[in-house]
Amino acid sequence: METHKEWTLGELAAMVGGELEGDPLLRITGVAPIDEAGPGDVTFAEDDKKASAAAGGGASAVVVRRGTRPFAKPRIVVDDPRLAFARILAAFEPERGVPAEGIDPRSVVHPSATVLRGARVGPNVTVEAGAVIGEGVVLYPGVYIGREAKVGAGTIIYPNVVVRERVVIGRNVIIHPGAVIGADGFGYVESGGVRRKIPQIGTVIIEDDVEIGANACVDRATMGATVIGKGTKVDNLVQIGHNVKVGEHCVIVALTGIGGSSEIGASCTLAGAVGIKDHVKVGPGSVVAAHTLVCANIPPGAFVSGSPARPHREQLAIEAAARKLPEFLERVRSLEAEIGEIKRSR
Repeated sequence: METHKEWTLGELAAMVGGELEGDPLLRITGVAPIDEAGPGDVTFAEDDKKASAAAGGGASAVVVRRGTRPFAKPRIVVDDPRLAFARILAAFEPERGVPAEGIDPRSVVHPSATVLRGARVGPNVTVEAGAVIGEGVVLYPGVYIGREAKVGAGTIIYPNVVVRERVVIGRNVIIHPGAVIGADGFGYVESGGVRRKIPQIGTVIIEDDVEIGANACVDRATMGATVIGKGTKVDNLVQIGHNVKVGEHCVIVALTGIGGSSEIGASCTLAGAVGIKDHVKVGPGSVVAAHTLVCANIPPGAFVSGSPARPHREQLAIEAAARKLPEFLERVRSLEAEIGEIKRSR
């Protein structure tokens, strides 16, 4: 993939702390997956099978894991090819059209709001009274920052994100287009057959280094705070309910929904389309497989799947048995027929 940037192979090896096998002056002009790479491209391979494919492919150079079988093509040898390639991708990343430093005249910033040095406030941004925009923050067009909200230094907020009143966003957070942080939690009380709204007077705290995907929603707490822990990564179209506590360094994949007041421990992985019931605790280090419904507490370090959630091996056994049900039913029908014949012959 041509990126209009160019590095030598030696420069890339130094960038990732890798061992260079090949010409350090080889010009690298792009990055590409193994099957799409051509002359001038660098690609990466995490195992011998992929390395063999890369060796026979069109890339000019390959980033490989230490211990990979040798081949003739120029290589950068590292401990973690995926991590090294992520750094190389950053070096080739095209410009994204960042708003100019300062406040665009087409934006609306309340006189009592604070916009610190180096911030970039793009066109049609609204920053309400008492809000604080930290150093180096980037607000893309159409962003809304509510009253007394705080956005930490180095954070990037992409177009049409809504950050509601009193929400606290940490440092170096990334929020993708269309996300809503701090909408009212889904809280109602029934009285006389009518559902009456419970005021949601709490807030949301997004800690440092969190990334939130496009069109994700993190609801404000009824009281206190909904919290997304440091380093957690939230995919597109995720719903996080009021008063949820998500620990540090979790991964929450698209279409997952977490019910109110649930707690997700540190370093958990919630795969795609997981459902978490309200007031449930998922222990630290747990993995919840895709399409799992969690209705009860999960112990630390568990691997669960199914609906309702159960230990993954148990779920696999159930699924294996379920696949045999048609055969079992046929055998039962056959036995019933035999028994019927025996009864009729008496």
